Amino acid sequence: MSSHTDATTRRTAAAAAAEAPPLLALRNVSKRFGVVQALSAVTLTLRAGEILALVGENGAGKSTLMRILEGAHPPDHGEIVIDGQPHDFRTPAQAHAAGVRVIHQEPDIAPDLSVAENLFLGDLRAVGGVFLNRRDLLRRTQALLARFRLEHQIRPWTPAGTLGAAHRQLIEIMRALRSGVRILSLDEPTSSLTEEEARRLFAVVRQLCAAGVGIIYISHRMHEVRALADSIAVLRDGHLVTQQPAADIDDASVLQLMVGRPIANLFAGARGAPGAVLLAARGLTTARLRDVSFDVRAGEVVGLGGLVGAGRTEVARAVFGADRLLAGSVSIAGSKITLRSPADAIAAGMGFAPEDRKGQALLLLASVQDNIVLAVPHLIGRFGLLRRGAARRVAETLIRQLHIRTPGIAQLVSRLSGGNQQKVVLGRWLARTPRLLILDEPTRGIDVGAKAEIYRLIAGLAGQGMAVLLVSSEMPELLGLCDRILVMAGGRLVADLDRAVANEQRILDLAMTNDRPAPGVMQEHA
Repeated sequence: MSSHTDATTRRTAAAAAAEAPPLLALRNVSKRFGVVQALSAVTLTLRAGEILALVGENGAGKSTLMRILEGAHPPDHGEIVIDGQPHDFRTPAQAHAAGVRVIHQEPDIAPDLSVAENLFLGDLRAVGGVFLNRRDLLRRTQALLARFRLEHQIRPWTPAGTLGAAHRQLIEIMRALRSGVRILSLDEPTSSLTEEEARRLFAVVRQLCAAGVGIIYISHRMHEVRALADSIAVLRDGHLVTQQPAADIDDASVLQLMVGRPIANLFAGARGAPGAVLLAARGLTTARLRDVSFDVRAGEVVGLGGLVGAGRTEVARAVFGADRLLAGSVSIAGSKITLRSPADAIAAGMGFAPEDRKGQALLLLASVQDNIVLAVPHLIGRFGLLRRGAARRVAETLIRQLHIRTPGIAQLVSRLSGGNQQKVVLGRWLARTPRLLILDEPTRGIDVGAKAEIYRLIAGLAGQGMAVLLVSSEMPELLGLCDRILVMAGGRLVADLDRAVANEQRILDLAMTNDRPAPGVMQEHA
């Protein structure tokens, strides 16, 4: 059955049940943290077998609302009603007992325990009341992994801390589904998943709905909202703006309600013709790449597309000197550079914003100012001490230029929204005025308003002559922002597509060829 037919069937069933009492009702829920009013009298409902998409910009109140639902925060006012009965959850355990589970974007697992022990934490059965019943645990774990078709990818006794982000997230989702869940909230559940893993998750979500489970689905990806949601609720600045059937509201209206203003076009208009070749990569070969060659011109945005694991991030890391080259060369403005480490790339005029901004780019317990000036050596005075006055001026200038929303330069960067954290990372490199800026998934996990600002920033930098190499898993981002798209598959570059001839189907077809073209990369231009 197609996803469209499946969604239509579910929506018909949801309409038929519309007169039934809601499974969940959040009534006039308010919450204040200090001077910040995080939620103001939010009221929404969820019916059995319904998928409710909860959308809004970062900071709109979505996470706070879900933490109240799961008992992590008590509301200042309002109530939670399940099956017509009010509940006063004071701990997540109380919410779990009532069938409520909230899966947050950051996986909450015990890294030193095995996959099996994490999946059944709280339900680890003993033999003779003393020893762990490993045989029973293995049987239950294998059954749960098979439900997600992960039995050949994840081993039951593997330490959970050694797994990648995608598998850690799947473990938490599976842990929630193993018990009698009646209300399930998923916060950006596909942010670390491959397309195939996301399809498996969608299939399980639909199965749960068919069994009467109510789903609250939080996502910035409108195509996922459209594929799954029966209804859409929009939060803005802690207020519920609307809740209505998904079929009754179009994407443009949803985006406008989220940000409070029309967004006519996420992507900037045409730029001038690119200049001379700024980056020339020739025959890049690493442990994961094979003979990758391409150019990026000054004033050009070049995208790296392909499936997860195709080698896109590895290309970025190789160019930046983060992965050792086994063969090949990198030249900047006609001069070949020796890449022993990222320090050599930075000295040659490169900047790199990695995919994992929290784990690889930001000092979360440092201030906005200290994060911005981290890569600017001329701000370091004698004896290695920071020149505070100069650093403050640089930070304040970039905060204004990038519209970073922060109470001040001393604010801990961990307290900023995802979009503003990403702007801090970009500001760090702009303080150095690089010639080449490498961006790996620059808008992952941020809302549409922040995305539009970052897109305008990237287009503006290219318009000023900066070369940009952009890795993205979001097809609209590649097609809307990039002048050319390099398609990776199996560690090779299989196509170089001009923006005028690129489309989603063409890119996906090429990305799934796996090991085709080797010599003679396919090039298509208007």
